Amino acid sequence: MDDVEPFRIRPMTFADCDRVSKIRVLGWQFAYRGLMPQPFLDALSATADAERRRARLAQGDDSVVNLVATRGAELIGWAALGPYRDGELRTEDAELYALYLDPQHVGTGAGRALVQEALRQCATLGHDRVLLWVVRGNARARRFYERAGFRTDGAEEPYEVEGVLVPEVRYVRELTG
Repeated sequence: MDDVEPFRIRPMTFADCDRVSKIRVLGWQFAYRGLMPQPFLDALSATADAERRRARLAQGDDSVVNLVATRGAELIGWAALGPYRDGELRTEDAELYALYLDPQHVGTGAGRALVQEALRQCATLGHDRVLLWVVRGNARARRFYERAGFRTDGAEEPYEVEGVLVPEVRYVRELTG
């Protein structure tokens, strides 16, 4: 059996922004094909996303934790978490804002490693629950989060992309008890 280098989860750095943005765009194009208008997905720009990401990092909002998954020297995944947002209000709960993998690494365990570290970070920060939103039609992501112990709580939110309704459902996972 070949020795496969384990995943390493670490904080995202400024130098990671270009690769993280590329992964985010590839992740959207992979996960939302058929769920969002294809011209919208085709027009996503990793360059523009990286510029926004660098600007947010430069602002120093330490309430958002950005993690990356690497295998060897290759950055293959990204997750972001922080306080749950209820409109403009932040609550005592945590939220997993995003988790994306380079599509070539879906099914390798990198996503599982990222979500486990995100949950650990949320517990360390003193949160009792983690919530997240998933596009209702994204069956692959929904199965992934359900296997990670998340359950829908009945909340839904409308989301629209270029005139197409792409509703989201909320998932929750208790970190205590």
